[in-house]
Amino acid sequence: MERSFYYPVSWSEAHKYKLLLDQEGVPYEIQSPVDLPILEKGQLAIVFPSIPLRMYAWVRTLFYRDGLRYPDPFSLDFRAR
Repeated sequence: MERSFYYPVSWSEAHKYKLLLDQEGVPYEIQSPVDLPILEKGQLAIVFPSIPLRMYAWVRTLFYRDGLRYPDPFSLDFRAR
């Protein structure tokens, strides 16, 4: 899956978001700090591809904010941690 943006969430919140996203048919994947080293301890990332604007508006409302740009896996910042 192409990765465009993500939301960091706690492990305890991830299940709630997973259920809601599955119910709406929104494509996503969940990554751990092993997959995305910039995450804080105890966080997971819910990662999205580029999605249609209407779907993004729904996701943005769900998380109460804009998503964070998924880092370039070849950048030094991505691998720094």
